[in-house]
Amino acid sequence: MAEPPGQSANLRTTGIILHRARLYDAFLWLVSLGRERTYREKTLDLVNLRPGDFVLDIGCGTGTLAIAAKRRVGTGGRVWGVDASPEMIARARKKANKAGAEINFERGTVEALPFPDCQFDAVLSTVMLHHLGRPARQQCAEEVRRVLKPGGRVLAVDFAEPPEGRRGLLDHFHHHGYLHSQDLAALFTQAGLNVRQSGVVGIGNLQFVLASVPCRE
Repeated sequence: MAEPPGQSANLRTTGIILHRARLYDAFLWLVSLGRERTYREKTLDLVNLRPGDFVLDIGCGTGTLAIAAKRRVGTGGRVWGVDASPEMIARARKKANKAGAEINFERGTVEALPFPDCQFDAVLSTVMLHHLGRPARQQCAEEVRRVLKPGGRVLAVDFAEPPEGRRGLLDHFHHHGYLHSQDLAALFTQAGLNVRQSGVVGIGNLQFVLASVPCRE
């Protein structure tokens, strides 16, 4: 999908942008000890994707989760991925084409998502929010609420700081900060979302929060 004229030049984010797309895929495989597919499928189980859902993956990286999400929502559903990194988006498009998955990958920032209000049934955020400072995280949460339909849900997965003396392989590579589930819950609550579930993912020190937009009365 072509980028709108001028979009790349207008991108502004205070977050960390990752550029080494091929190394990123290798890194995920390494730190998950080869369990990346298990992690992806558990993530999609948690958000309970259904056939026909419209899904947005923010900070989509190289598109692996978005491609898996497309398999869940089927031909009646649609999937979008957004990332500020041109290298990530380029690799995501190549991977989707190879997989035969029709997905819209766009460059964009999570502080100003390039979508209209109330478009998505589900938003995914995996190991991305720790790349943002507190003000940008709050902007992101408010944008997520804006683009979700009433009753729509958001799943955020991120790194929690390991207990003292229990640092694993992942923590030796990870230097960009931590977000516990209570931090994620507070973020979404402040944005007007209802927290429905939280806990550990079961891989490394990853934790998750599932929240939803209140349904209209």
